Amino acid sequence: MSTKSFVEMLKSAKPFIGIIVLQFGFAGMSIIFKYALNQGISPHVLVAYRHAVATIVVAPFALVLERKTRPKMTKSVFTKIMLLGLLEPVIDQNLCYTGLKFTTATVSAAMSNVLPAFVFLLAWIVRLEKVNLGKIHSQAKVLGTIVTVGGAMFMTMYNGPMLNLPWTKPTIHHDSTQATNNEASVKGAVMIASGCVTWSVFIILQAMTLASYPAELSLTVFICLAGAIESTVVALALEWGNPSAWSLGSRPLLLASLYSGVICSGFTYYIQGIVMKVKGPVFVTAFNPLSMVIVAIMSSFILSEIMYLGRVIGALIIVLGLYMVLWGKSEDKPPADQFILSSKDLLPETQHIDPVMDGNCKELVSIDTVRGKSGEEAV
Repeated sequence: MSTKSFVEMLKSAKPFIGIIVLQFGFAGMSIIFKYALNQGISPHVLVAYRHAVATIVVAPFALVLERKTRPKMTKSVFTKIMLLGLLEPVIDQNLCYTGLKFTTATVSAAMSNVLPAFVFLLAWIVRLEKVNLGKIHSQAKVLGTIVTVGGAMFMTMYNGPMLNLPWTKPTIHHDSTQATNNEASVKGAVMIASGCVTWSVFIILQAMTLASYPAELSLTVFICLAGAIESTVVALALEWGNPSAWSLGSRPLLLASLYSGVICSGFTYYIQGIVMKVKGPVFVTAFNPLSMVIVAIMSSFILSEIMYLGRVIGALIIVLGLYMVLWGKSEDKPPADQFILSSKDLLPETQHIDPVMDGNCKELVSIDTVRGKSGEEAV
């Protein structure tokens, strides 16, 4: 193999390597957060620290890279930023982390796969997404959404027999204990699913905000800052009289705060942005189930989590629905018509805003620009 061929092969492999590294990063966050919560760390304090760290990490990049392109702040944009900070950093993450206390890291990772389906449904409702039920790819998106939600409900309501994996310790469950665990697991899954709904609303609103404030890094900093302030107020109210909950002398709290802020809100943003420009949002989202598989394996080793057949079946149903939605999205327009643009490339042409989540306190947005075509074309 010539040097030139090797370089070309390495260049082609970079997006795959980058997105796989991201999934390991997301999986690590689920494991570390579950470990921290098992040690008695307050999920509300963890949310506040995470966004404070994220703000500090991302702010320098926004100040330097967008110093000439940052648009003027308006009252409308400021109001949207405060609402965005409330929706995802405060409501969603408090629900998800509190729910994680009652269930497993694997269930949490699996439930997050319903997000693309929820986003599609909300985008359809607010007419950011158009559906023509006469076309097969539109039917796939609708059916995939139903299948995904059905899989989440199945995972929530049915555990099934325990899977005795070779590396997990066998545990004897009494009926009363099992019933209590099932009730707690359902409670946790419902909280996580509710958080995903809130996150979906956040994504739609952020897509609208970016249309009038096209500075992705700066908007990320403002959202994280608003989230840090608002989540601190919530944490102070819920942890009133418990100053020890804020102590960074706790290693699990410090580790979870730094990891989520630096890796999942800093490094992830950079890598995912690069991959999206090369491969597009469908490619990035299609790898989400990989994180679920990694979490399932790692949590059974590290956290000794018990695996149940019902949860495995539910996760597979969710993945099936996810890929139906993604396939439908990929067939919306010919690949030649799709462009991933930065804010400075935006032109006064017909634009379709397609929000894509990255699993953190911000979302990336791809812009499909259709030259010379009507933006009202049904997909």
